[in-house]
Amino acid sequence: MAEIECVRGDIVRQDDMDAIVNAANAELRTGGGVAGAIHRAAGPELAEECAPLAPIRPGEAVITSAPNLPNRHVIHCLGPIYGVDEPSPQLLADCYRNALRLADENGLDSLAFPALSTGAFGYPMEEAADIALATVVSESRERGRPRRVRFVLFDQGAVDIHLHALERHG
Repeated sequence: MAEIECVRGDIVRQDDMDAIVNAANAELRTGGGVAGAIHRAAGPELAEECAPLAPIRPGEAVITSAPNLPNRHVIHCLGPIYGVDEPSPQLLADCYRNALRLADENGLDSLAFPALSTGAFGYPMEEAADIALATVVSESRERGRPRRVRFVLFDQGAVDIHLHALERHG
């Protein structure tokens, strides 16, 4: 099983991770929150690489290089909008599952996730963390890679919620 950690931090400053996960929009464009931060740090090359891969649907994930970032790749996931994209729990689990599959297929040993769908998409943090950790724990038992998974979270409250979910599922 992968080593799983939950930390407070900035997703674009995970220089010891092979890839980071972008909480993307359907068009894979610069936006607010995590997507905006990643696109600003990566520069226009990331948007150019993303354009032919769009649009994606809730639950889907695609992989690109990570221009101007300390990582090898960015995995872009479109999480569900809570209460709109249904079944939201399944679609959120699919995001994590598909990101882990892409990491495995691309030989990535480490992957950093934000709390997908919990910002502008309105997913309650406790419910999202429970789905995220249950999925990552389950999937990592079946895959050889990634060997390390990090949840990079905005504040200590989110870290605590994710750590409690990890205790329940780990």
